[in-house]
Amino acid sequence: MRIRTRLLVLFLSVLIPAFITAGIGISYVFSETQEANRQSMREIAQALALVVDREMMKREAVLKTLATSSALDDGDLQQFYLQAKRVAPTIESSIMLSDLHGNVLLNTRLPYQANRRDPNPLIKSLREQAEPDETIISDMYESTITKRLSFLIQIPVKRDNQIIYFLEMSVFASELQSVFQEQRLPSTWNGSILDRNGIIAARNRNADKFVGKSARTTIVRLMQESYEGFNNDGQALTGEAVTAFFSRAPRSEWRFLISVPQSEFKRSAYNAIMVVGILSLLFFGLAVAAAFILGRNATKAVEKLQESAEKLGKGEPVVVSRSGVYEFDAVSQAMAKASESLSQTHTELERRVNEAVAMSERSQRALLQGQKLEALGRLTGGIAHDFNNVLQTLTTGLQICLLNISGERERTLLQSCQRAVTRGVELARKLMAFGRVQDARLETLNVGEQMRQATPLLTGTLPSNIEFKLHHDHDLWLVTIDPLQFELALLNLTINARDAMPDGGTISIEACNERLAMSEHELPAGEYVRIRITDTGTGMSEEVSARAFDPFFTTKSIGEGSGMGLPQAYGFAKQSGGSLLLDSREGMGTSFTFYLPRTKLTSALPKLDANTEHPYLLTGSLLFVEDDALVRETIVPALSLAGLDVQVAKSGDEALQVLESGKTFDLVFSDVVMPGTINGIDLAQIVRARFASTRIVLATGYSERRVNLPDVRMLAKPYSMDELVVALSSELQRDDGRAS
Repeated sequence: MRIRTRLLVLFLSVLIPAFITAGIGISYVFSETQEANRQSMREIAQALALVVDREMMKREAVLKTLATSSALDDGDLQQFYLQAKRVAPTIESSIMLSDLHGNVLLNTRLPYQANRRDPNPLIKSLREQAEPDETIISDMYESTITKRLSFLIQIPVKRDNQIIYFLEMSVFASELQSVFQEQRLPSTWNGSILDRNGIIAARNRNADKFVGKSARTTIVRLMQESYEGFNNDGQALTGEAVTAFFSRAPRSEWRFLISVPQSEFKRSAYNAIMVVGILSLLFFGLAVAAAFILGRNATKAVEKLQESAEKLGKGEPVVVSRSGVYEFDAVSQAMAKASESLSQTHTELERRVNEAVAMSERSQRALLQGQKLEALGRLTGGIAHDFNNVLQTLTTGLQICLLNISGERERTLLQSCQRAVTRGVELARKLMAFGRVQDARLETLNVGEQMRQATPLLTGTLPSNIEFKLHHDHDLWLVTIDPLQFELALLNLTINARDAMPDGGTISIEACNERLAMSEHELPAGEYVRIRITDTGTGMSEEVSARAFDPFFTTKSIGEGSGMGLPQAYGFAKQSGGSLLLDSREGMGTSFTFYLPRTKLTSALPKLDANTEHPYLLTGSLLFVEDDALVRETIVPALSLAGLDVQVAKSGDEALQVLESGKTFDLVFSDVVMPGTINGIDLAQIVRARFASTRIVLATGYSERRVNLPDVRMLAKPYSMDELVVALSSELQRDDGRAS
């Protein structure tokens, strides 16, 4: 006999006589009890929905009182911040003030100086949908500052019938738990406060487990369709069967949901069952006897299946068991096959997971490394730009002073100041190693020749027990790089290799051309010059390799290493549009590989010799474009002293207006980074295209944009008067076929 037939006989024998006897007596009591419970649920839910609105309106009242502050009339936001801080002194709630565009001007959860944040997308969307004078209550969201579930109440701040600000209060959702402390529900009832999207904000039972989760889809749909209503056959988030009632709060439109286990509704019916149960005892006795006989064999088979299921759950092999029941035997056989399949799948899955984890860790390390160095580049580049403007002012001022002072003591002091400025220049260049490419120092060259010239410098740092080898192809492609940074990178890597070989070894440098057919090593496909520096030293562990390019990270003792050598080499590679790869294993040496992109240029502008003796005498008119007032105040007198007729423009836009006014100039000397719509690069392109008879020279302390103008002279800030005069003189005398 099939198990289905046996179980059917068992249930018929036990349940049919009992239900026939008890059903008639229970049905009436059952229905009356349910209706009474439903009415009680409705009344409680409606009352607590109003309590939720009351909690919201209490906070709205606080905001309205705070909105009358005289500090807002005076525009004294710092004083208003102190007042708001007294109103919301704890982290559970905060006061925020936003402008009409939604930008946050202050937030009491943050120091006053750390304010000014982007608009909250949630409150901005609600404000766009609401009337201007309307109070807005948001749905739940996760605070970006505290990472806690919160909601917002926003009111407009008006003066003379005009909205001047929006005042907001951000409140932790946990603050709504006070509703359940004031209005206690029966211990078995579940009460929940939900926002418009059905997200649970507070709960009387197991709040820490369910707050932040969404209610069941069925009840959420009902709440969106109706103001209030029942869900008679619902299911709680715990999986328990419940009867639920929800009511919407009039002002906030949040909902209060009460769910009662269906067992509560049936309790009175169970009491009625006891009254009529005696009548059913005879029927139960007969049913139990029949069920015992029929279920004994089924129980044994079920116990065997249970044992097999436990083994399957533990990953142990399952053996087929025979019970004589067709369905049980089929299940047992299927479980045995599943056990064998799971064992094979588990082994394969472990292998794939290990491979995926290793690949993910490598990708994550590379991503983090790039992000850290990108952030450092932006920071140091910005500092270097401002620093170079300061140094430019100092160096020009000192040179003018030297030209006008005859006293030996004063000249000695000024020369000491000049040496200090020179040290500042070197510091700025080290900072810019992590920033963008500095076109003023770029040269188009053959790295093979550059490495041969640098060989004495490199070998001079090595002891006699280390062998140095240099090999490169004779037809290396040209690259456009900063030669000084390149030599410094080679020196840093050579010193790093030396320190990794205390007992001696070999350092090899090889260079060749390489075409990448597809994107590799975070580089696009293209033509590159590959330079590989290899040593036979102690190598690095995986942990050290992962942090090798981090600025200031070093494994050397204090005073022996700054932790800036490898980061400088990496920064140089990235500046040059290429990359630097590291391959190292403990005990097996280390290899660093540069990829430098092949340049499209065949040559660069000829170098200027700023050391040549020359008189400070030039003739011609010059338009000087510089936004920094300190630089203008020193450079303009220097240019006039050199004999030029100088006119000043404070931005690229102003310079273009001067040029379009009809006045002609022999030269335009402009900074690269300037405010406005036209920077120095744009201005140079306009001058070349529209004012062919005018020469242009650019100067820069730092720029995130490549100049990419091969025939335009570039000066790196801070430049000396000698360099400036030679550059301007060279441009006045240069003949490249353009109109003069």
